[in-house]
Amino acid sequence: MNIRSVPFDHPDAVKLNDEVQAEYHVRYGDGGDATPLNASDFQPPNGVYLIAYDEADRPLATGGWRSQDRNAEGNEDGDAELKRMFVVADARGLGLARRILAALEEDARTAGRVRMVLETGTKQPEAIALYTSSGYEPCTKFGLYRFHEESRCYAKAL
Repeated sequence: MNIRSVPFDHPDAVKLNDEVQAEYHVRYGDGGDATPLNASDFQPPNGVYLIAYDEADRPLATGGWRSQDRNAEGNEDGDAELKRMFVVADARGLGLARRILAALEEDARTAGRVRMVLETGTKQPEAIALYTSSGYEPCTKFGLYRFHEESRCYAKAL
């Protein structure tokens, strides 16, 4: 497995982002995650976007973080917001999400961020299990979906 940093608008990132949006649609029945994201959000040192590739150079898993500081949506100074964690269906259960998560945490820590935060939903129990088993704890809701009943927010000190 090879984990590489790529731009958020890289063709493989776009492909996997389309897949995760389709998964959100299946689980939540809406148009996917409407959180505004820009490629520049994931440019070092203010963020990073990672893709895990197999030996045949097929993109299997993705995730990124972007800097957030205190804002009207509930973020705090020093936050690194986790975005677009996803593993393609036929590669699930191989530990790829955990490897991506660890790499993102290390990158955010190195960039001087003090807390990793994320928003997920009740219809993503495997995501919740990954995060809670990785030391994330429920936190005050933040972001676009902070007022939605199905939204769950977690944080971990870096």
